[in-house]
Amino acid sequence: MRSLYIRIYLTVVAALALFALVSVWLLQNHLDQERARAQSTLQERVAAWGELLQRSLPGAHAPPQVQAEALREWSERLRLPMALDDARGQRIGASDSFQRRQGTGPGAGRAYPIRLADGRTLWVLRPSLMRGGMPRPDGAGGDPGGPGDIGPGGPGVDGGQPGFGPMAPHSPWLPPGPAFDGIGLAALLVVLFAAVAAGAYPVVRRLTRRLEALKRGVEAFGAGHLQQRVAEDGRDEIAALGASFNQAAARIEVLLRSHQSLLANASHELRSPLARLKMAVSMADEATPEQRDALRREIDTNIGELDALVEEVLLASRLDAAITLDRRDPVDLLAVAAEEAARVQASAQGEDLRVAGDERLLRRAIRNLLENARRYGGEDVHAEVASAGDRAEVRVADRGPGVPEAYRERIFEPFFRLPGHAEREGGVGLGLALVRQIAERHGGSVRCTPREGGGSCFTLSLPRGQLA
Repeated sequence: MRSLYIRIYLTVVAALALFALVSVWLLQNHLDQERARAQSTLQERVAAWGELLQRSLPGAHAPPQVQAEALREWSERLRLPMALDDARGQRIGASDSFQRRQGTGPGAGRAYPIRLADGRTLWVLRPSLMRGGMPRPDGAGGDPGGPGDIGPGGPGVDGGQPGFGPMAPHSPWLPPGPAFDGIGLAALLVVLFAAVAAGAYPVVRRLTRRLEALKRGVEAFGAGHLQQRVAEDGRDEIAALGASFNQAAARIEVLLRSHQSLLANASHELRSPLARLKMAVSMADEATPEQRDALRREIDTNIGELDALVEEVLLASRLDAAITLDRRDPVDLLAVAAEEAARVQASAQGEDLRVAGDERLLRRAIRNLLENARRYGGEDVHAEVASAGDRAEVRVADRGPGVPEAYRERIFEPFFRLPGHAEREGGVGLGLALVRQIAERHGGSVRCTPREGGGSCFTLSLPRGQLA
């Protein structure tokens, strides 16, 4: 059984069937308890009738007419069909309602014996039961007795204890048993079971259909369709799963596109220094000693350029793959800025601020900003560390030609260089892209703004947060 919706549906149906069985069992127990309670109540009532009539009826020595008249009076008072037999089983008298119901037909009834202390037997017909088990006011009517009913003079009369005879296991005075009610209840449960099972199927099928759509989307994405997304309709867990998949797919697509672009641009950038290396090596055999020294310096420069390019490509790839920082240590921004500024003969000043982060990466970001300012901004390069609310900022300013407004965002893209700068100043176009990646990994940002009086100002903004 491989279909999820079938397993879920059968689980629902099995749980519903178990619930129905338990409900029937509990109801059956409840009906049995009610039946036992009703039997106990009727036994007490019969005992009370027997005791009352034994005290109220004339004794066995009284004339039969007197006994019969008293019996009819009590039958009318109690609204019960009754008859009285002497100790030998001869009928002394019976009420009119008893005689009517002792006939044949739908209204015929069966009598129940109450043994009196003087040997006489009082026969009482089961009253017609209304809701709640109360007799009808006229005492007439009724339905046939069950298998345990005892007729007048029948074999059910025994020589039990005086007072009244034992009640038969299936007394005709008890309320209708659970047989008919159980059948009706079973039919009702079957109908309810079928209705719920039929109603549960479309719900379960809709749920699993959405899972199947999610499965197809994942398979399509795994097959290389990076633009594949799944539906996020609804507010349940499946919708949340679809949203999580779409977020992950979007991130993976961005990473793969970025790596593809990085690889394509890196392969393009590697061709220039490799071509120059190849040419320098081919010219080395025929060059004069002075020319060989120049070629050796050219080779060293190209190798350094290749080394820097490979290092920056690897760092960019590592930052793309990392979601969070590997380490967060207290970093003294002013100290780092002063050390890196000294490397490029620039000045640094400002507040003594610390942030939580990776010192190696933050040092690389500040170094790239300073080297970029020195390469394109001339001699007047200045670094400043200042606070801006809950953030710390490192501002690197220069007096270069500045960055046109249309390019102030594009210069942070990988391998992007301002027109004409590559020929004059060199570089591979990854320095500022790495600065942005490092800033974003620390929860910060970087921006380029024009400097008052000419030039550019690059601002690295970092959250100060809580130091470890």
